[in-house]
Amino acid sequence: MRKSGFDWKDFLSRIAVIAVPVALQNLLTTTGSMVDTMMIASLGQTEIVGAVGLCAQFSSLMFSCYWGFVGGGMLFFSQYWGAGDDEGINRSYGLTLSCMMLVAFVFASLGVLFPEAVMRLYTDKVSIQRIGVEYLRIVGFAYPLMVFSMAMAALLRCTERVRIPLYGSIAAVGVNIFLNWVLIFGRFGLPAMGVRGAALATVIAQGVNAAVILLLAKRSGHPYLLAVKKHFHWNRPLIRAYFRKCFPIIMNEALIGAGNMVINIVLGRQPEDAIAALAVFRTLEGLVIGFFAGFSNASSVLVGKEVGAGRIDVAYTRAWRLVYLCQGFIGIVCVALIALHTSVLTVMGMRGESFRLAFMMVSVYAVAALIRMGNWVQNDTYRAAGDATYGTVLEIVFMWVMVVPCVYLTGMVWKLPTMWVFIACYIDEPIRYILMQIHLFRGTWIKPVTPEGQAALKGWKPKLTAE
Repeated sequence: MRKSGFDWKDFLSRIAVIAVPVALQNLLTTTGSMVDTMMIASLGQTEIVGAVGLCAQFSSLMFSCYWGFVGGGMLFFSQYWGAGDDEGINRSYGLTLSCMMLVAFVFASLGVLFPEAVMRLYTDKVSIQRIGVEYLRIVGFAYPLMVFSMAMAALLRCTERVRIPLYGSIAAVGVNIFLNWVLIFGRFGLPAMGVRGAALATVIAQGVNAAVILLLAKRSGHPYLLAVKKHFHWNRPLIRAYFRKCFPIIMNEALIGAGNMVINIVLGRQPEDAIAALAVFRTLEGLVIGFFAGFSNASSVLVGKEVGAGRIDVAYTRAWRLVYLCQGFIGIVCVALIALHTSVLTVMGMRGESFRLAFMMVSVYAVAALIRMGNWVQNDTYRAAGDATYGTVLEIVFMWVMVVPCVYLTGMVWKLPTMWVFIACYIDEPIRYILMQIHLFRGTWIKPVTPEGQAALKGWKPKLTAE
């Protein structure tokens, strides 16, 4: 192989500009969730931790339903940004925002109006259901604000304004932690609201997040976010192209979300100590995903932008390097998590059996995350480059043919210990990773939506070096 002319210094600096603020934003959000868990755990009831954790799984289902539009939107944002197509960016953002907000209002309505039905779906423990209903009935009002902020953040990141969402998260996390302390425990003469106080703090914090993003976008003169009149001038070719590219992503996220719901239903019928341990694990998992999200966004922007501009070789050589860099950093995070597990799990209220289970979950995930995050960043890379199908088909097939049946059998039929159910959640990752790697190096995932990219793709063949 010839010596690569790849500019590592420029590459790493570009990653840092995008990935570091996103990682910090997610780290802040996860830190806020950890503080939430610590404060709630201090109330002395394992059921409260488990209930809030199951409500978070309902939020994750909402995430799965709207993330298909985020993924499709970022495909268009980044490629239009690379091609300098302002009209394309504005119209695709308006379409993305409309679809996302529709999902948000559906889930907000379910959470506020039918919390009992939601909690019965996720667990058969009456004490956990009762607490979850109190929390969900209030926190449901945060969902539209949360999704609105996510849509704005996706546009800002793809147009390389990554600091604005970071500042919004800093403000939101600070407000959330302070209001948790005030409302959960009843400070400054206010009544102690317990879990309802945590939910109300989340609603207010999400409002602050959206307001800060809008304010800073206006102050910086962002050319797209506030151009509201230009967001809804859609035409048939755009709508057709948008949904053709988004449909595989939407189906992927919806079916994966449904699969995860089945998994969470099974896990919600484990012993109460296991449910509490899983709630804490999900919070810690957010640390790993937070770092991953930085690379995922960097991949979407740095690869999608080059594909849209017609610089296919640059996009290809960036893509496979991003995958391995992501896995390397995730490995460091997982090692740190294992090293600090005793103090972290203790401060988050884990004792006895719940501590043992939480540590075992973290240990299993430390290995599984290396492979899982590699799969995720590859799939996000394919989507940004225009291929929304390959990774989607693999993920759906393996989820429903392998993962869901194994989780259901181990948890509901064979009644095996919780850890066997947990391990079954990751059994497909190594197989998918091999198939994703083959697809990555073939380069057939590069499918531009811009005229510049389509012209450059003609006659192009993949190679591992960039001149």
